[in-house]
Amino acid sequence: MKRTSFMQVFIVIFGVYFFLLHNSTFAQKKSEPLPLASHFSKEYKDDLKGLLERRYIRVLTTFNKTNFFLFEGSTYGFEFSLLKDYEKFLNKKIKRRDVKVVLEFIPVSRDQLIPKLVNGLGDIAAASLTITPNRLETVNFTDPYLSHIDEIIVANKGIKGLQTLDDLSGRRIFVRESSSYYRSLLSLNKIFLEKGIRPVQIEKVDENLETEDILELVNSGAIKITISDSHIATIWSKIFKDVQMIGHMKVRTGSRIAWMVRKNNPDLKESLNSFLKTHKKGTVLGNIYFNRYYKNTKWIKNPGTSQERKKLNTFKGLFQKYASQYGFDWMLIMALAYQESGLNNNRRSPTGAIGIMQVLPSTAADNNIGIRNVQLLENNIHAGIKYLAFLRDRYFSEGKMRDRDRVRFTLASYNAGPAKIKRVRKLALKMELDSNRWFRNAEMAALKLIGQETVRYVSNINKYYILFKFAFKDEEVRRREKERAKSN
Repeated sequence: MKRTSFMQVFIVIFGVYFFLLHNSTFAQKKSEPLPLASHFSKEYKDDLKGLLERRYIRVLTTFNKTNFFLFEGSTYGFEFSLLKDYEKFLNKKIKRRDVKVVLEFIPVSRDQLIPKLVNGLGDIAAASLTITPNRLETVNFTDPYLSHIDEIIVANKGIKGLQTLDDLSGRRIFVRESSSYYRSLLSLNKIFLEKGIRPVQIEKVDENLETEDILELVNSGAIKITISDSHIATIWSKIFKDVQMIGHMKVRTGSRIAWMVRKNNPDLKESLNSFLKTHKKGTVLGNIYFNRYYKNTKWIKNPGTSQERKKLNTFKGLFQKYASQYGFDWMLIMALAYQESGLNNNRRSPTGAIGIMQVLPSTAADNNIGIRNVQLLENNIHAGIKYLAFLRDRYFSEGKMRDRDRVRFTLASYNAGPAKIKRVRKLALKMELDSNRWFRNAEMAALKLIGQETVRYVSNINKYYILFKFAFKDEEVRRREKERAKSN
C-alpha cells in the first residue's frame, strides 16, 4: 500500500543559462519520444564523425535526483539539460532538411559507467564524475564543467566530536566503491597508518544508491557518516534537516567534474570542449533543481530509533520463521513490511488490505494461499510471505533471471500485480531493455507504463533492506563485544 506525504518543489539557482530549454521550460516536451529505447546492445567505438553519420550519440548516465530523472513521461536534470544543449549545438551545423542528431540517454549503475564506455556500449559518460588519476588511466575527460568542488564529510546531526579529519579514526563511513570518495578514504587511511592511528572503517554501499540516496539515509540516522561533493551537500542540506555538512573536513579539495569519453575519441572530446567554452558561465553550476518526483514520496524513516527497534525485535522471530520456510531473506521481508505498513498490524487501507503485510483477505483465502483470519499478526505475516512466494514461483521461475532480480520482480508484483509486471516486461523488450533485470531496465518500462509508484516501492524496499543489514550487523557486533567484556 502506498504511503505518501507532500513536498514542495525546491529550486536552487546558481546561474541562469544551463537549463533554459524550449522557451524557458525545464523538461523535455512530452510529445518528444523518451531517449531511452534503443542502441543499448550494439558495441562500437566511433569518434565524432562516425557518430554524426549514425545520427545518435549514446550518453551513459545514472538515475538520481539532480542529474537525470523522469516524471510523467518527461526527463529532467542537470546533466540531461546541459547535454540537450550540446545536442542543439551539434544540430546547428546540420542542414534543415537533414536528419537531426539525437542524444540517447542510457541509465546504468555507477560501477558500469567506465566498463560500458570503454567497451563501446556508450559514447559519453555523464554522471557528475570527478577527474581522478585512477580514472585517467582508463578514459579521457573533457574540460571540467564544475570546478573547485570539495569532497566533504556529511554526518547525521546526532554525531558529535567531528572537528578534524583525525576524528574520523576508527569510525564507519559509507560510500560506493566506484566513487571517488572511496579512493579519497583509501588515501586518508594511508595517512592515518603513517600517524599510527586507527584507519577509517570503509563501508561499501550498494552501487544502485546515488549520493543523494546515501544522504537521505544519513538524514534518517540509519547510517551516520558519508562523503559528498560540496555542491550536492549544499543543495540537499536545505532539504534534509537532520544532516550536518562539515565543510571544513575535506577529504579531497579542488575537484573538477567533467564528462568521460574513450581515449581513442579525440574529435568527440574536442567538440564537447568547444561547447563547454561557451556554457560554463562562471558560477559553474547552473540551475540544479528538484522537481515533483518526490512530491508524493514518503521520506524514508529511521528504523534505528528506539521505538522502531522495539517493533523490529517484536516481529523479528515471525519474519525469520516464515521467511526461512519459503526461502526468503527475513530482512527483505521486514523491509517490505516496513514499506507497506511501518510495521503496524492495525493498518487498514481504503482498498481493504490489512495488517503488517497489507494483505487482502480475499487473496489470503484463495486456494493458492489458504490462510484465514489475517487480522491476526502471525497469520498476516504468514499469508504475506506465502503470497510473495507464490508470485515468485508462478511468474519468475525462469532460469535466465538472477535471484536478486527474481526478488525485485516479485516485490513489484506484490505492489502492482503480476499482470501489470508481465506487461512491463513485454514493454521492456520493445524498448530493447533486458526484461530479466529490474534496475535500469524493466523499471524504465514500469515508469512509462505504471508511473512512479512501483519504481519507488522497489527502490524504498531496497534501501530499507540495506539499512536493516547494517543495523543488525551493528547489533551483532555489540552483542559480541558485551560477551567478550563479561568473559574478561
